[in-house]
Amino acid sequence: MKYDTIIHNGIIVTVNRDFDVINDGLICIKDGKIEIVSSRPANYIPSGAKDIIDAKGGIIMPGLVNTHTHLPMTLLRGIADDLPLFDWLNRYIFPLEAKYMNPDNVKLGSLLGCAEMLLSGTTTCCDGYFHEDAVAQAALESGIRGVFGQGVIDFPAPGIPDPADNIKTASRFAEKWQNASSLIRPSVFCHSPYTCSEETLEKAKQIACANNLLFQIHTSETKNEFDMIMSKHGVSPVKYLERTGLLDERTLLVHSVWVDEEDIRIISGHGSKISHNPQSNMKLASGIAPVPEFLKNEITVGLGTDGCASNNDPDLFKEMDVAAKIHKVNLLDPTVMDAKTVLQMATIKGAKAIGLEGETGSIEKGKQADIIIIDTDSPHLIPMYNPVSHIVYSATGSDVRDVLVSGKITVRDKKILSLDIDDIMDKVNLLGAGIKRDL
Repeated sequence: MKYDTIIHNGIIVTVNRDFDVINDGLICIKDGKIEIVSSRPANYIPSGAKDIIDAKGGIIMPGLVNTHTHLPMTLLRGIADDLPLFDWLNRYIFPLEAKYMNPDNVKLGSLLGCAEMLLSGTTTCCDGYFHEDAVAQAALESGIRGVFGQGVIDFPAPGIPDPADNIKTASRFAEKWQNASSLIRPSVFCHSPYTCSEETLEKAKQIACANNLLFQIHTSETKNEFDMIMSKHGVSPVKYLERTGLLDERTLLVHSVWVDEEDIRIISGHGSKISHNPQSNMKLASGIAPVPEFLKNEITVGLGTDGCASNNDPDLFKEMDVAAKIHKVNLLDPTVMDAKTVLQMATIKGAKAIGLEGETGSIEKGKQADIIIIDTDSPHLIPMYNPVSHIVYSATGSDVRDVLVSGKITVRDKKILSLDIDDIMDKVNLLGAGIKRDL
């Protein structure tokens, strides 16, 4: 068989069921899928492929899966830092979004976000925002894989000045993108239990169920949210969502910081998934999600970075490092959240959290060739005794050398091939100068 691409001469961290690590590996790709994953034969000379990639002793691993992003918010990076969530949203973010987040700017910010993710090794994301059609278009141009959710909120929002139109807008988005591209999956993204009425939540979930789509929602992010839902409904946010009929295996609960043992049992019992966003939670002082308890209760947990206005970048390598360490110090236990567990959250578990585990998240025969290569020829990556430890504790997004999505090379030698990044940055800088004058 003539392959499209051969990758060789590297350490393959497969993240498959057995978590196989192949010290001198070989991957053969045909029609966007992985055909061979094996050790490199002795005296092997690669041939018979259109493209041959020498990993040069680096780490070959699955592309990372970012389970929570707001891609257009790259345009608001660094605005109103160091504020409580409600002040940050109401005094700065919501007003700026109302003025600047038109379809053109949303697409521009999304292009920048996609470029950032691809350059730092993320090949799949799960996004939620407004004007999501423009976000999906940007993703399609960049070549990244993703689940994209049209935002639903009971307030005037970008592209939806009348909240009465939010459900229709989400439904039209889902219908348009349902079969538009193998890389794009539509979704429904309800902002939160405190910004959406019970009727809105139920109707949005109905759209998701009718089309077998992922339903995303910020849940139990802050103490203020918890207190607000308790005061209004008499139960925790998780119990309120259960009572409203929103929890099932196609529900992604984002943040889930303020939860108790009963909430955790409820989430587990319904098979709902969680997106853990430790850096955003830290920056907004939201708290520390009880992820070790989630895992003990067999809840699928993926990692997310949140938007660039609250993180301030989508580098999942940094997120892995923080996710591993914050729970150790919180529980005073260095054994929790070991490197293997965290790497799974950033790859195969993240893919499962958003319904894509059959396509991506591990390097296995038959899966989509979503693969990254880490250049380990740098002082901070030498010596290397354990590649999994290196990935979680030592590497950063800037160490990613090559990126493939569905077998297509989108980043080569640390340069993005699918987008004109210089033009994008020039346009964002120009827009940013205008936004700065309004601050």
